[in-house]
Amino acid sequence: MEIQTPDWVKHAVFYQIFPDRFAKSKQERKRLHVNAPWEDWEAMPTLQGYKGGDLWGILEQLDYIQSLGINAIYFTPIFQSASNHRYHTHDYYQVDPMLGGNQAFRDLLDGAHERNIKVVLDGVFNHSSRGFFFFHDVLENGSYSPWLNWFKIEGWPLSAYNGDFPANYEGWGGNRALPVFNHDNPEVREYIMEIAEYWIKFGVDGWRLDVPFEIRTPGFWQEFRTRVKAVNPEAYIVGEVWGDSREWLDGTQFDGVMNYLFAGPTIAFAAGDRVVLEQVQSRDYKPYPPLFAAEYGQKIQELLQLYPWEIQLTQLNLLASHDTARLMTIAGEDIPSIELSTLLLLTFPGAPSIYYGDEVGLPGAIDPDSRRGFPLEANWDTEILNTHRQLITLRHTYPCLRTGDYQVLYAQGEIYIFARTLGSEELIIAVNAGTAEAKASLNAGKLQTQPSKILYGTASVEWNGDGESKQLTLNLPPRTGCILGVG
Repeated sequence: MEIQTPDWVKHAVFYQIFPDRFAKSKQERKRLHVNAPWEDWEAMPTLQGYKGGDLWGILEQLDYIQSLGINAIYFTPIFQSASNHRYHTHDYYQVDPMLGGNQAFRDLLDGAHERNIKVVLDGVFNHSSRGFFFFHDVLENGSYSPWLNWFKIEGWPLSAYNGDFPANYEGWGGNRALPVFNHDNPEVREYIMEIAEYWIKFGVDGWRLDVPFEIRTPGFWQEFRTRVKAVNPEAYIVGEVWGDSREWLDGTQFDGVMNYLFAGPTIAFAAGDRVVLEQVQSRDYKPYPPLFAAEYGQKIQELLQLYPWEIQLTQLNLLASHDTARLMTIAGEDIPSIELSTLLLLTFPGAPSIYYGDEVGLPGAIDPDSRRGFPLEANWDTEILNTHRQLITLRHTYPCLRTGDYQVLYAQGEIYIFARTLGSEELIIAVNAGTAEAKASLNAGKLQTQPSKILYGTASVEWNGDGESKQLTLNLPPRTGCILGVG
């Protein structure tokens, strides 16, 4: 079977936005709340408080997003919910009124599309919430409710709020706030398929699927793909699966997953023993223990061999998300760790995803702290911002960084060097993760050209010989990386 994935994703640089925390509209709008008790924007976030970010605020910041070189946005959930993260869905057809409602989303989607920025929504289809109309009916009417078979009821009475009694229904992760759907019920299945179709018809460019591995109903994700792609063949379907995802990446279900298998080794190599363990030990992606270049290269090669190439090119690669601590905090605020990780991210096959604020050095421990308000410009780290701008520009400039082959040339000690090649276009990317200046000599006979122009970073470059015996010698300053191209 020939695997087909959306072509635009191969050329996308994503920006992940948590809508309550990115921007508040500065313009006069008809609001649900005029004087709402929002948390202070700059204060540490809490589990349940709102900061009042809205979709109009994001619309007003599209010029900034575009100026970064971003051409795709992934939003964490935007539908009506009684939680700041909105994974507790009340109504899948209504954008949360606190975010501006459906009209604000219409305006934002149109504004993004005018700038050729794609928009992907978060689909929370494994579970709903206690406030979801159908479940609320069960709470009100008990065994008389017509929606009983939509959920996994285990006994009576239900206890949705009092933890002193058994819930008597299945909640995701044992959380009674999140009643799990009964996906074996054809009505539930059809309901979810119609939601997916509705928003694709509305104009969104894809779905990021929350905990899709929890849905085990045979054929569910295959039908989801068929129904979504029938509306828009170029719609992107990306699953939140943290580990080996071959089960879902066979070409009949998802186009990619959130590539935590890239994030873990990359941070472990670039940040090494600077990684603050208490910020990562409760998560599955394991950016520890520190890796040397050879170990990193081996993990990357294994990852690149795990899935078909067509799928590799539409993976959603990331270094941080709303479910992890931010890289700034994980790396103990070590700027070179961030810059080296970002270099490896933006030169890797697949679509890079930047978590809002990471591009300006926003810190944050594991959630809720990783969901801070986007910082005031006075608090931006301009060095990190310039690194992102440079690398995103280079990714857009050179097709080989998007769809070219990935070939490891050298991986010894703390020096890692690889080439991205597409036809006659060749770039060499080199990283010295060590704390001392380092020299590497390698055979580059498989390359057609001799990339020696420094497009990013600093290094001294020397070529000797020709043909299959040509040698490249690189001197790299400590804790730096570079990109070499043909002059």
